[in-house]
This record gives sequence, structure tokens and C-alpha cells, in this order.
Amino acid sequence: MGDELTEETGHEARAPAEGEADRRPGRRALLVGGAAAALGTVLLAREELSHLWWRLPGVDHAREDGAVDYRGAQWIAASSANLRRADRPDDYRIDRVVVHVTQGSYRSAVNVFQDSSHRAAAHYVVRRDGHVAQMIRELDVAFHAGNRQYNERSVGIEHEGFVEKASSFTDAMYASSARLTAAICARYGMPVDRTHVIGHAEVPGADHTDPGRHWDWDRYMKLVRRARTALA
Repeated sequence: MGDELTEETGHEARAPAEGEADRRPGRRALLVGGAAAALGTVLLAREELSHLWWRLPGVDHAREDGAVDYRGAQWIAASSANLRRADRPDDYRIDRVVVHVTQGSYRSAVNVFQDSSHRAAAHYVVRRDGHVAQMIRELDVAFHAGNRQYNERSVGIEHEGFVEKASSFTDAMYASSARLTAAICARYGMPVDRTHVIGHAEVPGADHTDPGRHWDWDRYMKLVRRARTALA
């Protein structure tokens, strides 16, 4: 017999040398691999569908224009392009608060979150004087963390200021933000610790450094715990 040619390359095929395993996948392996891939696709689709059940008529939570999740917050709607409508925590559990710094003024943060081309926004913005604006309902997924899974599971809080300026973080801001975070932790049964209250820089894959080295985590977490105890 003459030499056989491989179907893929046209090069001469050779039998494996003595003791050399044939590493080409057999038909059974290909079938099993294909079945596994198909099953993975089905499971992924099922998972996605499980998060969409609430879109059926009569299931969606009632929404009221201008309603806020945190008492005392001012409602200022972000662009719908900067969020994904959802029905949390029924479709996605909430188990994180992500702390951000705006790298700009309160007004500039509000403006960009209302800009449909920005493609990012947080649920809340806290001003230097402690004023809180809510721009996205906690029901919905805000594009704030740069990580889809963390977006789906978290509430994002922006703080007016700059990471390189310690003076950005005022007493009023710390106190107001701590009360907000404590209320979120209480609402979703989250422990008040650094596993569940994190900075943007701690999100896997994030390329941001906020809230930065001047953010006083020890002080902040003490304030959050105190506010959480008061709520209890």
C-alpha cells in the first residue's frame, strides 16, 4: 500500500511510534465533547431565562415614578442606556456594596450618568455635604463595576471628589454614606464587613483605583456598623 494522506493537511500520515499514544480524538470523544458543549449552552440559556421570569405579565414589581429606595434621597433618573432593567433581588441576589469616587464634582457625575453615550452609572451619588441622590433603582442592574456578575449582585455608591485628595472625604460625606450602606446591608441581610462592602478597585478585572488610599476604611466601617446597630 502507498502512504495515506491526512484529510486536514495533505501531509503523509504515519502510524504512532511504539509506546506513543494516538492523541487524535476519537469519534466517541468528539460526540461526548459536543454533547457537553451543547449541555453547557442549554444550562447557560436556562440560567439566563431564570432571570427573566419576572418579565411575564403580572410578575414585574410595581414601580412609581420618582420613588426612592433610601429615605431622604433625591431622585434624579440616570439614562436607561446606563442600566439594565431587572427585578432584584428576585432575579439576582444582592450581596455587595461597591464604593466609588467620581473623580469630579457631584454635578459632573449626575450629568454623565444622564448621558446615554456614557454607558455607566451608579445607583447613588453622595455629595460632599452628605446629600444623597438616587439615580437608579436598586431593583435594576447599574453599569458601575466593570464586571457583569458584580453589577448584577451589587449596589454602587459614588462619592464626590478625587482619589488623590484626602480633603474630598468630609465628615458629612462619611456619615451620610455610612447610613446609606447600613440601610442597604439591612435591606438585603448582608453582613457589615469588608467582604460585602468593597471598593471599586477590589472588583475582579477592574482597572480603577477608587476609592484610593485616602479613603478611611476603618473609620467608614465603624460608622456603617454603628448605623446598622441603630437600625436594628
